Amino acid sequence: MLQTYADVRKAISSGDTVISILEGYLKAIEEKTHLNAFLEVFEDSAKKKAQEVDDKIKAGTAGKLAGMIIGIKDNLCYKDHKVSAASKILEGFESLYTATAVERLLAEDAVIIGRLNCDEFAMGSSNENSAFGNVLNPRDNGKVPGGSSGGSAVAVAAGLCTASLGSDTGGSIRQPASFTGTYGLKPTYGRISRYGLIAYASSFDQIGPFTNSIDDSALLLEVMAGPDEFDATVSEENVDNYSKSEKLENQKIAVIKECLESDGLDSEIKASMEEAIEKLKEEGHTVDYVSFPYLDYMVPTYYVLTTAEASSNLSRFDGVHFGYRSEFSNGVEATYKNSRSEGFGKEVQRRIMAGTFILSHGYYDAYYAKGQKVRRKIQDKTNEILEDYDVLMLPTTPTTAFDLGGVKDPIAMYLQDIYTVHANLSGNPAISIPFGNHSNGMPFGIQVIASHFEEKKLFNFSRIIVKINT
Repeated sequence: MLQTYADVRKAISSGDTVISILEGYLKAIEEKTHLNAFLEVFEDSAKKKAQEVDDKIKAGTAGKLAGMIIGIKDNLCYKDHKVSAASKILEGFESLYTATAVERLLAEDAVIIGRLNCDEFAMGSSNENSAFGNVLNPRDNGKVPGGSSGGSAVAVAAGLCTASLGSDTGGSIRQPASFTGTYGLKPTYGRISRYGLIAYASSFDQIGPFTNSIDDSALLLEVMAGPDEFDATVSEENVDNYSKSEKLENQKIAVIKECLESDGLDSEIKASMEEAIEKLKEEGHTVDYVSFPYLDYMVPTYYVLTTAEASSNLSRFDGVHFGYRSEFSNGVEATYKNSRSEGFGKEVQRRIMAGTFILSHGYYDAYYAKGQKVRRKIQDKTNEILEDYDVLMLPTTPTTAFDLGGVKDPIAMYLQDIYTVHANLSGNPAISIPFGNHSNGMPFGIQVIASHFEEKKLFNFSRIIVKINT
């Protein structure tokens, strides 16, 4: 099984074709359909692209991702292919253009193999909110894979593609990466264009990769990052040579003590964190515990702001312009109401309603405006810590993957994001690195956060974590 792009390159240099590599993945997808990771396999277009790449390899003109087989989350647009955000409301919709991130992968000769299941409109922490059924964790089919990018995580963990793309609004890449034993990267907000990403919360959403190696994550960011005329929020900051490894000496690492002291943190994950801290000290690095007094405010602030943005963003899905339209409606008002009631799932409806309330007259200042002020305090405190330290280190998730149907209370589900929403609120780059296996047999990750646009440092420090863990 080809786990990484290094494996793919080795196979090609040994005489394999991209077509044969693609067919190997297609066979694996067929054998593991029970995982429900793929909503659709783009077999015809993938084979056509693979043949083009094979021809380029023979001609010596292939791009830097030649032969990498990539799945994309079902909220990323790919021209002439369906995209639904795992929702009935976008039933039958076919994209008219390709997302910038996907376009840049194709330009470097990656092959897009299909679209991956996710929580509806990227709203969820377990991938149990898809209109097309649950995604199963390949380590234990009775467990969730995490969300919202559960299908993307599972596709990589189960060897159904070399890498995949997800989106991360509050941990939707890092949390499923931790639950499946993969690498999950959320870049700095504005590092990758959001053009062609179906919006959930526009000031939080960021596209990122799932991979089986740190080098693949770095390479994919290198290809996707940078300015884009179609997205005014993308930074003009220089795109580093992320894939070039550089050794870091005597790093200063801050560990948020409130995270490790949290009652909800699994004791084995805590012990692994403490073991990592001791190993880093033995390697000559400085590790200090720092206080971050806003941990209890993270999740409430996140859900106040994101539901408000979701209410605004999802107003366009109305049953009139495109997608699903209720058959049982007389008149405009009934068409809107019934189409949205029938087309959106319960969790999406819950968040739209909450966001509409937050933005309503008399409540905007009490909730949304106050949430923005708290967000600024979180960002300022994060920047203050990272002025004195190279990186922040904390668990990715408080537990390993939980049972399917195991978390029924929406508030308890929202608290699954307690360690991941930080980087989205502050806009910092963050990565989940596979670090251990629990006595229950399930994997878990360590999370590293760096200063804005310091992905180079993030990757190089991540390599230190990988080293001490081998």
